[in-house]
Amino acid sequence: MKYGYYRIAAAIPKVKIADCNYNLDEIKKLIIRAEQENVSIITFPELSLTAYTCADLFSQSLLIDKTLISISELLKFTKDKQIIAIIGAPLRIDEYLFNTAIVIQKGEIKGIVPKIFLPNYSEFYESRWFTSGKDIKKTHIDILSMQVPFGNDLLFRSDDLCFGIEICEDLWTPMPPSSDMALSGANILFNLSASNELVGKNDYLKSLILQQSARTISAYIYSSAGFGESTTDLVFAGNGLIAENGEFLNQSDRFSLEDQLIISDVDIEKLNNQRSKTTTFNKRLSDTNTCYRSISLECNQINGFSDFRRSVNPYPFIPNDTYMNERCEEIFSIQVMGLAQRISHTNAKSSVIGISGGLDSTLALLVCVLTYDKLNISRKNIIGVTMPGFGTTSRTYNNAVNLMKSLGITIREVDIKKACMQHFEDLNIDPSVHDVTYENTQARERTQILMDIANQTDGMVIGTGDLSELALGWATYNGDHMSMYGVNGSIPKTLVKYLVKWVALNKTDKESADILLDVIDTPISPELIPADENGEIKQKTEDLVGPYELHDFFLYNFMRQGFSPLKIYELAKIAFTNVYDEETIKKWLKIFVRRFFNQQFKRSCLPDGPKVGSVSLSPRGDWRMPSDASSALWLSELENI
Repeated sequence: MKYGYYRIAAAIPKVKIADCNYNLDEIKKLIIRAEQENVSIITFPELSLTAYTCADLFSQSLLIDKTLISISELLKFTKDKQIIAIIGAPLRIDEYLFNTAIVIQKGEIKGIVPKIFLPNYSEFYESRWFTSGKDIKKTHIDILSMQVPFGNDLLFRSDDLCFGIEICEDLWTPMPPSSDMALSGANILFNLSASNELVGKNDYLKSLILQQSARTISAYIYSSAGFGESTTDLVFAGNGLIAENGEFLNQSDRFSLEDQLIISDVDIEKLNNQRSKTTTFNKRLSDTNTCYRSISLECNQINGFSDFRRSVNPYPFIPNDTYMNERCEEIFSIQVMGLAQRISHTNAKSSVIGISGGLDSTLALLVCVLTYDKLNISRKNIIGVTMPGFGTTSRTYNNAVNLMKSLGITIREVDIKKACMQHFEDLNIDPSVHDVTYENTQARERTQILMDIANQTDGMVIGTGDLSELALGWATYNGDHMSMYGVNGSIPKTLVKYLVKWVALNKTDKESADILLDVIDTPISPELIPADENGEIKQKTEDLVGPYELHDFFLYNFMRQGFSPLKIYELAKIAFTNVYDEETIKKWLKIFVRRFFNQQFKRSCLPDGPKVGSVSLSPRGDWRMPSDASSALWLSELENI
């Protein structure tokens, strides 16, 4: 099976200035290594056949002639090789010298791209030696008895892969050529560079690459000159970077004395899916200033996942540790701002929230508290309601009550057992049968109580359900499914736990922190079935619908990336190696797909709530899906695993 991955490499060879023989040998070595690693495309730095720092030696005919001989030898060397190599070299065409990128495959030059923007400021003097490729009239050149496409209007295509090339300074300009390339179809952008090091420059460079890959929804492959370049006035650190839509997949070691081969598997399917969803990207197509010529190549996808060269994050909704504090602050700020606006607009005199002692209601309560503090309204206007039922345990009850006390909100307690028993009697329901009616009766009774208290106090009911529950439909329709404003609607379960822990460790006193940490350690449960003989939670959600860490992984890759169940399954096997076996992953993935489709009707009538991350199931936000859509196609693919 093919899954849309192509193996790409950024090579950083050691060089000797003006020694084409040495440099050619180093390039050959790295091509051999890349071929052994099943790389499809490898790119080398700017002017890598001669070295970048030749300076006035570029005016020497011997060097330019030897460069052409080296290219000829490289063609012979690659004649029986499938790999595509992009080499930097100076080429004299007529009376002009160009700084070029040469695309080679199977002993043929497929195309030559000249550098457009030649820096001639500060430490750079490129206009002294080279001519810009911006206004060239030639479309082909004769080189080594071949007529080869030449120009800055070339794109190289193979099935769903399309790549374009820019050279060093091109990226640093206000309107990089790669932007036009991307709008014309390039989903991989290569940059052959020879950027010298200055204090702080690398951070800026990396931000440029990340932003350009994100802006163009592409993979951006950067290879820069390293050890061996002249240090007369400058130092070159050897920078290899592979970015994909705003994230680095792999990076080289700067200032290495050895050659380097930076490899990663780029996900073209993901990039193309994202482009198709981002309609503003496609609408800019008419803005491109260049009509590109298309060069056909043969570029193989990697086959399967046995030697996968990229990491798979098992927790895609969880912020990186580096940004955890910043992201948690931001998430709470979004939730708080949304609720603050709704309270101000409705002039609600209270916020009513059901407190169970579980994770979701705890997070919603924390959002309420932070919102009321921001609005300078007394926390007493928050009415926390604990509603013990048939499955309520002393642990969750005590945590609920103690948390409300420690946060200083108004506490109300309404036992629902008597009302539920009356309901059972009215409808002739046997309360010893713990079926869906038994469970949903309690959920709807609780919602009715909250709504009535809100009416009673001129307030609004704050919903506690999270994104993961919405994806699975794990909510009672018009029970806990309903509220007047749902603050957790786009927070997945795996993230809920991190947010509560973050507050415990950073935003509250020890008494509240101890309670919050115990809430985190409590098994996730709706507590609608009576406790076991030891008074412990008997009904554990993850035993019934599966681990939330798996479902959140499935959800992210299904919605955000648009992946098929089969691809999600393969990625999950990598992400959760030694955690879940293949049968377990397959089992819960089937349940995810079936429930996601079958429970859409609950999502079609969600209450309002703030969108926080890149995935939302609100019909007014990210997701519009017919409630009667069939899951047969998706389930059928899983059956064939």
